[in-house]
Amino acid sequence: MGGTTAMLLAYSVAVLALLATSAAAQLSSGTATFYGGRDGAGTMGGACGYDNLYNAGYGVLNAALSQALFDDGASCGQCYTITCDTTKSRWCKAGYSVTVTATNLCPPNYAITTNGGGWCNPPRPHFDMSQPAWEHIGIYQAGIIPVLYQRVPCSRQGGVRLTISGFNYFQLVLVTNAAGSGSIRSMSVKGGSTGWIGMTRNWGALWQCSSALVGQPLSFMVTSTGGQTLYMNDVAPAWWDFGMTFSSNAQFDQYRL
Repeated sequence: MGGTTAMLLAYSVAVLALLATSAAAQLSSGTATFYGGRDGAGTMGGACGYDNLYNAGYGVLNAALSQALFDDGASCGQCYTITCDTTKSRWCKAGYSVTVTATNLCPPNYAITTNGGGWCNPPRPHFDMSQPAWEHIGIYQAGIIPVLYQRVPCSRQGGVRLTISGFNYFQLVLVTNAAGSGSIRSMSVKGGSTGWIGMTRNWGALWQCSSALVGQPLSFMVTSTGGQTLYMNDVAPAWWDFGMTFSSNAQFDQYRL
């Protein structure tokens, strides 16, 4: 009996060690700076097209990604848990981490004028974080810190939101408040008298199509980068107008990338 117990204990320790190694292997190294002021107001808007980040469901815990991570906008809405790497810097707040949403692009050479590093230049993985997010993990005087980061599922309140802009024969739809992978891989729209019409990424989290859909109720088929597809039937009624935002009852799995 004692031998069996010892074997089970040894097996459990081995499994835990394997899981720990696996978790550690998922962490990547990068760097982080901050922008936008102490209240994060300067991070509103940006290359993903989210405009007011509170209305979009993201708040001020956000970051602009370097080109290596931004992926031409395909990463918009993704979530990352970031920790300061205490093995490389004395400017870390040890034991703390923060989860941020990707809401902007930190363009190449941008950081050269703000903190002397060119940190957003390819192929460097870099997060130009909102100051409130950055100060969760770093000491203000540092300005830049080495970090360990991992992409994680996003948790959101309520359903996916769709904001429609454009004009009569051109629809531009902004997708916000997406949980799970947080980012969108493909999207289609269907009017009350049409079949499914494929949309293409315009920029960031904005998707477009050129069709006469005014005056028709609109349904959307949205697939996340994690491969989960949502059908939002008649989410926009026939009286929708450009500039309106519609909240769906559908949401991606909050535990799935």
